[in-house]
Amino acid sequence: MNNGKIKNRSLASYPYIFWSGLFIVIPLLIVIFFGFTIKTTDGYIFSLKNFIKLMQPQYFTVFYRSLSLALFSTIGCLILGYPVAYIIAKMSPGKRNILLMLFIVPMWMNFLLRTYAWLPILGKKGLLNNILVNFGFERFSFLYTDGAVLLGMIYNFLPFMVLPIYTVLVKMDKDLLNAASDLGASRKQIFSKIVLPLSMPGVVSGITMVFMPAVSTFVISRLLGGGQYMLLGNLIEQQFTTMGDWNFGSAISIFMMIIILISMAAMSKFEGSDKKEGGGQLW
Repeated sequence: MNNGKIKNRSLASYPYIFWSGLFIVIPLLIVIFFGFTIKTTDGYIFSLKNFIKLMQPQYFTVFYRSLSLALFSTIGCLILGYPVAYIIAKMSPGKRNILLMLFIVPMWMNFLLRTYAWLPILGKKGLLNNILVNFGFERFSFLYTDGAVLLGMIYNFLPFMVLPIYTVLVKMDKDLLNAASDLGASRKQIFSKIVLPLSMPGVVSGITMVFMPAVSTFVISRLLGGGQYMLLGNLIEQQFTTMGDWNFGSAISIFMMIIILISMAAMSKFEGSDKKEGGGQLW
């Protein structure tokens, strides 16, 4: 009987293994192959030239700008997303579902279209400038600046911060909060000693889910940044589509994957230590 169940489970896992191998393992192996090789007249040979090329000074600016914008967008999403998730979690189920729908519906639209929508809003003759002109301000081009790119990142990735935090907050035991209140804890103490520590798994998940796409995006910087500067995503796209240097593009991709894996490892370690500690002491 047990052997039959084990066999059925093994058979059920075959489609998943096939899918993972075809669309995850094989593409990853191809990227690794191109990243650690260079093309010569005799074919591909093993080399670290692609990674040595990454150490050139002109690429440091790309790395710094990509990481800094991703970090600032993650912080911005956290500052905006945590209060929003907290407010939604405290509402009645009816209002809660409506607000969640308002966050989810824009995600049904294509990512490119959502980014394009900011062009007529932030343009020199756009909606925002028209409003400011009515108040006596001069027209100013908000587009093609770091602020526009940062705004686009926060707008597109904010739901990835709100939803994980909301999921943790809405499942929080209300009896624990009521007990703390009965024991004389203030609202500030309840939030800082109970709500915030217990919501950290959602915060860590949100940070990871925002930082990963933010550090690799290229559409937002191309449209809202006007292509005036490159991020890591733009550099990789250029190597594959324009320069035709798949080896160097793969090396950059591997470097970016290492950055993301390090950040995920740091976040998971932090989340693990937080789960062991639980809520803090009230007094």
